[in-house]
Amino acid sequence: MPRPTHFEIQADEPARAQKFYSDVFGWAFEKIAEEPMAYWYIVTGDEDRGINGGMHVRSGPKPVEGQAVTGFVCTMDVDDLDATLDRALSAGASLAVAKMPIPGVGWQAYVKDTEGNIIGLHQGDPTAGG
Repeated sequence: MPRPTHFEIQADEPARAQKFYSDVFGWAFEKIAEEPMAYWYIVTGDEDRGINGGMHVRSGPKPVEGQAVTGFVCTMDVDDLDATLDRALSAGASLAVAKMPIPGVGWQAYVKDTEGNIIGLHQGDPTAGG
């Protein structure tokens, strides 16, 4: 069955977005292509857990407040959803969907990063909602 192997984040201001993701998740960025198609490789952690991604300057329309998602939403597996939400909001995110239980699975919330992209945050907990 096909599985995600890479993700991409579009950013109006890549430096601002890189600071946000580094502050919230500890990710590292390496510029691998220069203008006009500047591109950064994103290392998210250990190779045996999760996937890595990339970042480029937004080429399409910006997300519109109050409109449905027009891009791919990535959800991050986190150890402490409350602490991650606090870090994200302190780093400039806004709350898109408040923390909620997914019965028997865990806790889920969504934030918008500094570029308007939506990020899912998930903390596994089989006792959630029970």
